[in-house]
Amino acid sequence: MSLTPASFLIVCPLLFLAGFVDAVGGGGGLISLPAYLFAGLPVHQAIATNKLSSACGTCLSAARFLKNGLVNLKLAVPAVAAAFAGSSLGARLSLTVSEDVMKYVLFFVLPAAAFVVLNRRLFSEGGGEAKADRRTVTVCILSALVIGAYDGFYGPGTGTFLIIAFTVLAKMSVPAANAQAKVINLTTNVTSLAVFLLNGQVIFLLGIAGAACNMAGNWLGSGLAITRGAKIVRPVILAVLALLLIKILTGF
Repeated sequence: MSLTPASFLIVCPLLFLAGFVDAVGGGGGLISLPAYLFAGLPVHQAIATNKLSSACGTCLSAARFLKNGLVNLKLAVPAVAAAFAGSSLGARLSLTVSEDVMKYVLFFVLPAAAFVVLNRRLFSEGGGEAKADRRTVTVCILSALVIGAYDGFYGPGTGTFLIIAFTVLAKMSVPAANAQAKVINLTTNVTSLAVFLLNGQVIFLLGIAGAACNMAGNWLGSGLAITRGAKIVRPVILAVLALLLIKILTGF
């Protein structure tokens, strides 16, 4: 496809906002993927190009969480392996599905995500550190595999769903869950990006411009996530779910 200045004017500011949102509470794909679609990319190219920019932004925020000692590597290593397998399978499956089907996937995602996020008793700051006990390792591996497959297939909301899984099922605190989620999300982004690259679906110029803006948003947002936890995360997650609802209702 041919790119115009309008394509960059649409993508760049929205990708900055997506990076900020993704670093704070996950779900930046609910903004970044629609940005590429608004810019006129077909669904599969939009998903593929979104993986390029998301991978760059997530890499930056994941590095910041690692630097602050919030990532438990004993949990991260097996979860990363599971995420690699899941996202590789999901990306390959995505390429076999028609664009019309891809557009309606979020009809099923929104109700489940909204139910969990709006339940205050489930999503709270009351958890603890990420400990590598058997139960937590199992939760991380299964979550990385299943949500990783979703991320490879489509993507929006992956970070949010990982945070929910870790806070609800593994009883982690929000900062600990967010840190583990970033490492897994980085793996799923890079793995699925490789699949889309091999199939020629990435629009590089627009993706690189979006990546630069996404990284700037991630850098700003990851600092707030580390210092303010769920006070920032929960409202942002609710905001991105509301954005998704508007997108669906307007027939986008």
